Amino acid sequence: MTLHHLVREPKIKLDKNPLLLLLHGYGSNEEDLFSFASELPDEYYVISARAPFDMQYGSYAWYAINFDADENKFSDINQAQESRDIIANFIDELVANQAIDASDVTLIGFSQGCILSYAIAVSYPEKVQRVVAMSGYFNAEIAKPNFEKNDFSNLKIFASHGTVDQVVPVDWARKAAPLLKELGIDIVYKEYTVGHGVAPQNFFDFKNWLEQK
Repeated sequence: MTLHHLVREPKIKLDKNPLLLLLHGYGSNEEDLFSFASELPDEYYVISARAPFDMQYGSYAWYAINFDADENKFSDINQAQESRDIIANFIDELVANQAIDASDVTLIGFSQGCILSYAIAVSYPEKVQRVVAMSGYFNAEIAKPNFEKNDFSNLKIFASHGTVDQVVPVDWARKAAPLLKELGIDIVYKEYTVGHGVAPQNFFDFKNWLEQK
């Protein structure tokens, strides 16, 4: 398998089970989001992937973030695109190796994992049916060229952000919904009075959203 990962097997085994693929934030690792795996619905495979770029001391990134002399942040777009395709291939590997329903795949991304989740879903809507996009933003540069021409009729997104997020400004997050709605994507966007993290209400709301599918 291309990415190191943790697996919570479904508690209810079907012929083919749906998948929740968890993508952590910059400088974190696969154990971060996996901590709430036990709270997620029983019929899912819950798989948490570790990002490919090692930052030492148990920290990993999906792509580098660099600073210039004026402390402006720059994302390494080439690395981000590389991770986009690594994850897309990883989904194919999981489907080939586990009893996973390829037509029922959800990405749950936080921060950098959220930015990647958006990019993967719009680039490969045939591989991903739902996205929970938390505390990140939509960056079209990371998506495949001409992604706008893809068929998004099966794609649904639950996006959320903290209004006092000091890492990713809420203004960046707010731009995603109008943009994606224009492409015909079914997107729900919610805000919570938290910083760069997942509020209990946020967790409850996205879990509810998953169960209503």
